[in-house]
Amino acid sequence: MIKAIEYFIEILRGSVITARHFFVNMFFHILKVMGIKTKRKGAVTIQYPEEKKELASRHRSLHRLMKRENGKPRCVACMLCVTACPSECIYVEAAEDPDLEIQKYPAKFIIDLSRCCFCGFCVEACPEDAIRMDTDQIELAQYSREDLLYDLDKLIG
Repeated sequence: MIKAIEYFIEILRGSVITARHFFVNMFFHILKVMGIKTKRKGAVTIQYPEEKKELASRHRSLHRLMKRENGKPRCVACMLCVTACPSECIYVEAAEDPDLEIQKYPAKFIIDLSRCCFCGFCVEACPEDAIRMDTDQIELAQYSREDLLYDLDKLIG
């Protein structure tokens, strides 16, 4: 019987704590809606997708390939990004470029985002600064896995 009373008291204590948090948060939310500034540094609720939080400058988002002045990709198909990728989600097929200074270009460049862990090793390994992860696109949901295969057209465009 004593255990049941102690158990009931703990349930009441937990309910009081929950109710206190609810009413305090509701009070500050109403102040925010009315436009009244407070010094409170508590939890902030962002009304996503209407409001979007600013991403950090070092945030790694969707990949993109950089272009040269003539519109071709800056990539020279050195395969360093393929070698550095821990999840093996990058596939590059090289072809010879008529420009002797460049020598190679990627005939195929495919990133499988369903396998990518967004570690950024490919960006760090690239000697030509051809691949970046600074698009600030974080909504990557798709209905099929084929839509998560990003080729040259999607990465450059």
